[in-house]
Amino acid sequence: MLSEPKHFICQIDGSIAKISFNRPERKNPLTFDSYSELRDWFRTLAYSDDIHAVVFLPNGGNFSSGGDVHDIIGPLTDMNMKELLSFTRMTGDLVNAMINCGKPIIAAVDGVCAGAGAIIAMASDLRVATADSKVAFLFNRVGLAGCDMGACAILPRIIGQGRAGELLYLGRSMSGQEGYEWGFFNLLAKSNDLTATALGMAERITDGPTFANSMTKKMLHQEWSMSLEQAIEAEAQAQAICMQGNDFKRAYRAFVDKKRPLFKGD
Repeated sequence: MLSEPKHFICQIDGSIAKISFNRPERKNPLTFDSYSELRDWFRTLAYSDDIHAVVFLPNGGNFSSGGDVHDIIGPLTDMNMKELLSFTRMTGDLVNAMINCGKPIIAAVDGVCAGAGAIIAMASDLRVATADSKVAFLFNRVGLAGCDMGACAILPRIIGQGRAGELLYLGRSMSGQEGYEWGFFNLLAKSNDLTATALGMAERITDGPTFANSMTKKMLHQEWSMSLEQAIEAEAQAQAICMQGNDFKRAYRAFVDKKRPLFKGD
């Protein structure tokens, strides 16, 4: 399942999964099928020991235009409340699956990154973009609230409450340069270098202690709802677990021998 999805593109390159959406002629919109398959893919990823990082890549110069107007938006206008709630819970479950997959996720953003595409970039752990990228949480422009798929919880933690409110209330585009200055993007790259830059970050992650990286991801998200005292205790337990791992011992022996440690994720 991990290497052969039907509704998006996935290429496994060593321990890195490269994902992109497969309708570049329409700026890579999502459909009901791609939403649900991507959610299930990330749920399965949590149990994979072979993949240690995920990179979302653009396709045809664009990241994703979000939910397809004809395949999703139109049918939603004819659904009853129970059906609509089932849909919105399913899209939220995609974000939950990304957060809980245990693998760092990098979004390489170029061109249009709107709606659910912006949410996928937001829910990633690291983001690289080009100056030509345009990120828009445009839900209010189609008559909906900005609180979609966790945006009101996650986005303020990345760029601050006021800036998040500006994007969610106005639905305007955030340029690549603006996103970098606001802390939404970790790096800016030229279009020709974007993929290599994102994959280079992923390779650095996968060369590191992958079990410890998964613990870092878990703590980054779990500690949102903890008090400082609870967070310090949770980190004490997490670090003690990592100290029992062989990668910790490898790092010590490599330091003593003045060599670079070769981590194996155990």
